[in-house]
Amino acid sequence: MRPFENCPDCADGELSAVNRRQFVKTIGVTAVAASSVSLTGTAFAKEAAGSGNAARPETFAQKLYASLTPTQRQKIAFPWDYTDKRGLLRMHVENNWQITEEKVASDFFTKDQQDIIETLYFGLYNPDWKDRIKKQLADDAGGYGQAQSIAMFGTPESGKFEFVMTGRHLTIRCDGNSSGHVAFGGPIFYGHAAQGFNEKADHPGNVFWHQGLKANALFKMLDGRLRKEALIAQAPKESRVQFRDRNKIEGLPASELSADQKAHLKGVLESLIEPYRTSDRDHVIRCLDAQGGLDACRIAFYQSGDIGNDQVWDIWRLEGPSFVWHFRGSPHVHVWVNVADDPSVRITAVG
Repeated sequence: MRPFENCPDCADGELSAVNRRQFVKTIGVTAVAASSVSLTGTAFAKEAAGSGNAARPETFAQKLYASLTPTQRQKIAFPWDYTDKRGLLRMHVENNWQITEEKVASDFFTKDQQDIIETLYFGLYNPDWKDRIKKQLADDAGGYGQAQSIAMFGTPESGKFEFVMTGRHLTIRCDGNSSGHVAFGGPIFYGHAAQGFNEKADHPGNVFWHQGLKANALFKMLDGRLRKEALIAQAPKESRVQFRDRNKIEGLPASELSADQKAHLKGVLESLIEPYRTSDRDHVIRCLDAQGGLDACRIAFYQSGDIGNDQVWDIWRLEGPSFVWHFRGSPHVHVWVNVADDPSVRITAVG
């Protein structure tokens, strides 16, 4: 078995790894663990923590895979390159979907497995965001586990292995850098409808709307010419997040911004990646830098979907050769993310 903790992209500051010896001691060999899981999910979390630090999500993904029965694997485990009518399933994203039928909170999973999945899931986020993520889940899906499903691709021993969780306003992945050139392991989605389907212009209670305000503050910094170039009448379809030829990307080139405007745009980017764990944030930056950084991107604001006609643009988009962060704030927040270090990466997106 190839432990994921040796992956440089997983070396989170706040989520330190167990060492190889501790990992083997805790999880055992796959065959033994699959037939008889000796530690509960909660106990495993404590055991794997070692000196008190949390184990990386990849460790829990391996533990979960090892615990699956043959029947469970038949339902939720797939080959690395598995395809269906949606395309390459591990590279698919939607705004509201179930990757498999069995919900996390159902009796399809044991209590120990549910504990492992929950620890894994919240480990993918910045610890400071846990309460906000829980609020989003409560508002949109009745809480954690009630309306989310998971799938696993590949096998830990093959070196290519990915965990995916989906639901309403949710697609998130844990891949131990199996897809090293793709941030987050593939396209992700997040969103929030804080007070019903049609939110008010100021999006009260929306845990992600501050990102929209941060971007709009940049728009207000622009002069007439740059504003005109940045503002576009009609937003594209929100799920159009496949990489495009750079000559077809619309909006204002970031390279035309002044020093203070560029500094603010960097702050916008930091706001976008803040909810996620350190290794994923760092991976986004490396992918972006590989294609020219923010200077190779364009930012666009869209007049369509302006809630309240207040010219605080609810829909906007930051896009580069292999970077797309599409923020749709109307009628509530949907955010589509596709980031890689190579524009040849292909995904499928429906929404």
